[in-house]
Amino acid sequence: MFATEATILKLLTLCALAHSINAHALSSQGPVSVPISPEQKYLVVRGESGSPASDASEEHLVFNNAATMLLQSFKAQQKAAADGLEECSEPKHKATFSGFDYVILLSMLAISLGIGIFYGFFQKGGSSSNEFLLGSEMSIFPVTLSLTTSFITAIELLGNPSEMYFQGTQFVLIVLPMIMVIPVAVKIFYPIYFKMELTSCYEYLGIRFGKEIRILGAVLYVIQMCFYTAVAVLAPAIALSKATGLDTKIAVILIYVVCVFYSSQGGMKAVVIADSFQAAVLAVSLVLIVGLGTYYSGTPVQIFTAAAEHDRLEFFNFDANPTTRHTVWSVVIGGFFYWTSLFCTNQASVQKCMSLKSLRLAKIALGFAILGLIAVFLLNFYTGLMVFTNYAGCDPLTVGRITASDQLLPFYVISTYEHISTVAGIFVAGIFAASLGTVASALNSLSAVTCEDLLVNGMNIKISPEKGATYAKWMSLGFGIASFGLVFIVEHLGGVLQATLTLNGLIGGVTLGLFVLGIACKQANTKGAFYGGLLSLALVIFVGVVAQISSVEEPALPLSIGECNCRVNVTGLIENLLTEKMSPLPAKESGFTSWPIFHLSYMWYSMIGCLLTVFLGWLISLIIDAIQRRNVLKITGKGIDNLAVSPDVFKSESPVLSTPAQPVTLAHQSEPVENSSTEAKGHLNLAIRIDDE
Repeated sequence: MFATEATILKLLTLCALAHSINAHALSSQGPVSVPISPEQKYLVVRGESGSPASDASEEHLVFNNAATMLLQSFKAQQKAAADGLEECSEPKHKATFSGFDYVILLSMLAISLGIGIFYGFFQKGGSSSNEFLLGSEMSIFPVTLSLTTSFITAIELLGNPSEMYFQGTQFVLIVLPMIMVIPVAVKIFYPIYFKMELTSCYEYLGIRFGKEIRILGAVLYVIQMCFYTAVAVLAPAIALSKATGLDTKIAVILIYVVCVFYSSQGGMKAVVIADSFQAAVLAVSLVLIVGLGTYYSGTPVQIFTAAAEHDRLEFFNFDANPTTRHTVWSVVIGGFFYWTSLFCTNQASVQKCMSLKSLRLAKIALGFAILGLIAVFLLNFYTGLMVFTNYAGCDPLTVGRITASDQLLPFYVISTYEHISTVAGIFVAGIFAASLGTVASALNSLSAVTCEDLLVNGMNIKISPEKGATYAKWMSLGFGIASFGLVFIVEHLGGVLQATLTLNGLIGGVTLGLFVLGIACKQANTKGAFYGGLLSLALVIFVGVVAQISSVEEPALPLSIGECNCRVNVTGLIENLLTEKMSPLPAKESGFTSWPIFHLSYMWYSMIGCLLTVFLGWLISLIIDAIQRRNVLKITGKGIDNLAVSPDVFKSESPVLSTPAQPVTLAHQSEPVENSSTEAKGHLNLAIRIDDE
């Protein structure tokens, strides 16, 4: 009888809630019914939606009283039935680090510090800025490993499994554009960099367009990488905090102290060698987790079967709607522009390739680095499906075991393999290793950009080769402190994966557009590139910010808590339904925020920024060129009024040519303009000359 009463109470509660959710508001003018949105969870009658409680109808008050009574009875029955089970959100036992785990993590950090100490204080060389920033002809193997780890951070290690778990496998196609980037990099971009013997890739923008564009590219890179490093540090801090209970801020400080020290003291050699060591730690961590998961979570067949049964497998979503978050088009096409900006116009990548002896070695290193990156990503994606199989019946986020999606993988490792000594330490060490490599590379590249592009070129500060390394070390330290401050802003941006891809898309796409404009458009000039770049940057940032403000979080795929071996606090949800203030029917979105462009997938931002920069830069260049031609024609329209100008100028059939660096004036045209003379055209475009060769 007792069980029967409990069942009846549960059924009555469910019926009452179903009635409230699916009820219809009765119009005061008649029996016409209007559908109620999911946000309105009450029985609403006589048009009282949004009315205060004091004005509610008698039917509504009676329903609330009955539902409250049923809820109290349901709570009592649930408590009696759940005796002996702990609350899911408040487990009595929480897995923590053991002494062996701390030894492993601290050993990895100590070795990274030791590498910086060795190259900073005991290794000969590195006293000049060129040796400090480029490492003077590094060998191919460590550079390849360093390139691979540059873009394998905790952002991917925590974000990719979470993406597979909550949204499915469509994002796996991001590995395809990585392959597509290889021919573009080795055939177009890096031959230009090596023939010009650049330290900073933004030197090309200075040679092609002038000083202003070089400074613009450098400033954009500084902003982009400062935020990027902040995210790369915050993610492992979250992992360590979840694993050990250590405060996130303390974990952030620990990472920055180690990373800033060895990158600022040892230079590029210390960064590359430390990256090689950290790549080995990362590889051991990934293989260990996947291997143990095969035993504890399921074989590959079981994992893919579970993913298919719960609608996690999706590879061929050809939806042409650009607002769909992940489709074949957005991931492959948008991803191509994203990875091109990272590998071809990002100083951290270019600087490591330029540290090699030749272009041939740089091509080999870049190709193998991208293949290694693909392998790590695929393992990481598989880990996400493995975690989903383990928690298919009891989602830890729903029941309150974790508070954010990015904590999913650390929670899985710490709780599932707690009884296996050192696994947690190796896992967290792998996350730290990946992030340390990325941040160190970023700080070293920021030093190069600041010294070469902003101080020497922008402010005309003379830096001798002997003092160059000292300047670079202080720059690394300064950027490390600045990035540390940005951590406290980044932590409020939500999921680390989408936040980072959005940021890199907004700024990296515009930077890529400036390079493409210089290489592909011979008509482009300095003013066109400058104003086109600034206008494009303003537009994409405006779109991105408005989209972030007005966007609605993508709902996760169905999750289950039906097989939890703990007590789930479902009555809290029911209480919210009863006590939540009634809200009116949501108004249809209107105004400019309803425009489709503000609902685009974040994967399109890189492509939009690049193409918009190229188009506006080209268009503005043509307009400026036409205005300058017209001004010259106005001077010459009434005949030759300037005796200092040779009459041959006006007999020449050559078009009037001008560049921003050296505008064409009558004083400069004392000789006839020859079509074959490259020097007469103003700025020398080395990219075009290389292309002609």
